[in-house]
Amino acid sequence: MSIERIVLAVAGSFILLSVLLAVYVNSHWLWFTAFVGANLLQSAFTGFCPMAVILKKLGKQSGPAF
Repeated sequence: MSIERIVLAVAGSFILLSVLLAVYVNSHWLWFTAFVGANLLQSAFTGFCPMAVILKKLGKQSGPAF
């Protein structure tokens, strides 16, 4: 699995999990959803993704985006 697919899978999982936590636990979890979305947006424009850097250091193969 490439870095791009891992980043997208983790981001999607975080968003779904935080929405579920906002519905069933506390609505403040939506701030985490906003943080993940903002990070995805800034990485689309800058090409910098902290998770991609970590995955590269762990030896994962990079695809065309990162």
